[in-house]
Amino acid sequence: MATATLPAPSDPLLTRDQAAEYLGVKPQTLSVWACCQRYNLPVIKVGRLCKYRKSDLDAWIERRTVGGTED
Repeated sequence: MATATLPAPSDPLLTRDQAAEYLGVKPQTLSVWACCQRYNLPVIKVGRLCKYRKSDLDAWIERRTVGGTED
C-alpha cells in the first residue's frame, strides 16, 4: 500500500523559539503572554508543545502597528 505525501503547508507552524526569534522577544516572554493571556496571540497546542502560525504572528504585528505612511 502506497502512502500519500502531503504538500508542504503554505502557512508553517513555528515553534515557540522560532516565533520568539521572529518577533524579537525571548521564548519565556511568549510563554508568559500565553499563560496570562496578555495579548490575543493564537497558540496551537500540539500535545505539550505550543506552535504558532506565521500568518497569526504577521496579523498580530499588523494589529500592534501604530502610525502609518503620510499621503
